[in-house]
Amino acid sequence: MLPNLSIELFPPKDQAGEDKMWSAVNHLQNFDLSSISVTYGAGGSVRDRTIKIAKELRLFINVPVTAHLTCVNSTKDQLSEIVDQYEQVGIENILALRGDPVGGPKSTWSKTEGGFDHADQLISFLAARKKFTIGAAAFPDGHPASNGNFEKDLEVLLTKEQKGATYVVTQFFFNIDNFYRLVNSLKSRGSKLKVIAGVLPITNFKQLTRMAELGGTELPKFVLERIDPTTPTEEVEKVGVEIATTLCDSLISTGVDGLHFYTMNMSFATEKIITNLGYLKNNS
Repeated sequence: MLPNLSIELFPPKDQAGEDKMWSAVNHLQNFDLSSISVTYGAGGSVRDRTIKIAKELRLFINVPVTAHLTCVNSTKDQLSEIVDQYEQVGIENILALRGDPVGGPKSTWSKTEGGFDHADQLISFLAARKKFTIGAAAFPDGHPASNGNFEKDLEVLLTKEQKGATYVVTQFFFNIDNFYRLVNSLKSRGSKLKVIAGVLPITNFKQLTRMAELGGTELPKFVLERIDPTTPTEEVEKVGVEIATTLCDSLISTGVDGLHFYTMNMSFATEKIITNLGYLKNNS
């Protein structure tokens, strides 16, 4: 049996980008998606567009919407207003994140006066409303701020579960052993969290290296042996589909809770991969 399938979008900067995003949605929504999620943007920089896109998806697309929410540049009162808007349009699923500092993941975190300092506080805030299913983020290759301290990352996830999170979505990864170290370590501690595997279809080498650096993702030898900055775009896309298909096949064979694709607002690579995996379009 194939696991649940979800995709992630980011709020476009202009009308051309919005048209591209909606094209991707229209291509992928017929694969019986369990959810479409909308990111919050670095440093909360596109918060208003996140809210707009999440509301429009909820109103016009027959797929559950997961809205991202972060602690960045927001007071508790501002977060309450945002959550009220989500609730009013029927969004029931929120991915609660601390969020990256305004200067990027490696910058010093600065709490907003009257806001929250950590994602577990945001999760408690959401759980108290008793209106939402709450998710959190996980990092199979280690959180960029934990300096390789796997036990610290594990304790953070367990705290998030205690506060009200019921599932986690991982950063994209290529080392499946690291993913299952996380899954098995959570289970050994009695966790009931569903661990949904984040998958990035590689379509651009420069984009891949930038995102890997920001998210602390390892780029293994088997990836770097097949693509580099000189590899033609068509070959990068072809290899990216092959790598992701192989990874997902392995995850499915071992009973992964779900697959979550970082689409980068494009449908072609994700559509090829999930078709390779045996997901069928529902055109009824």
